[in-house]
Amino acid sequence: MKKTVKTLLLAAAAAGIIGGASSCKKSDLEEVWDEYKEWRTANDEWLREATISGRYTRIAPKWNKNINVLIRWENDTTKTSGNYVPLYTSSVTIKYKGWLMDGTAFDSSYSYTDSVRTMQCKDFVPGLIAAMEVMHVGDKVEMILPYTAAYGSSSYGDVPPYSCLRFEIELRDIPKYELRP
Repeated sequence: MKKTVKTLLLAAAAAGIIGGASSCKKSDLEEVWDEYKEWRTANDEWLREATISGRYTRIAPKWNKNINVLIRWENDTTKTSGNYVPLYTSSVTIKYKGWLMDGTAFDSSYSYTDSVRTMQCKDFVPGLIAAMEVMHVGDKVEMILPYTAAYGSSSYGDVPPYSCLRFEIELRDIPKYELRP
């Protein structure tokens, strides 16, 4: 009797009657993956070329070694090395521009009256948080975030899914700096 019930359950599952009747339908994630295949491939290639160009340093935060960000300092870091570094909970005042890999601008502090924005680090995508951890007040950097360290398979405003992001960021200030414990 037990063998017969087990055989029927296995046969039903294989036929898609139990626990898999909808397995033929693609998930939303699979549909996005397929829809953005060319864009994703172009982003992967652009990131690969930037990685091997030798222009950037690859960083990975201690809290997640799976995140890799490419970063290039545009200032003399010996002049800023003693300055404060933001914490995850810090508010930072920055000037920035952001582009997609094809050069399309998607965000900029320069669209605001005084061209600076004050925001909390914890509200950034993981790649920006990782980059902020190695920046000192006064640093100006160019960085490239892989889509896995940005919005991933999600879109955000004018940023399509699977978009690598390029930023130019100048860390101007850390208002009300918190001391490290």
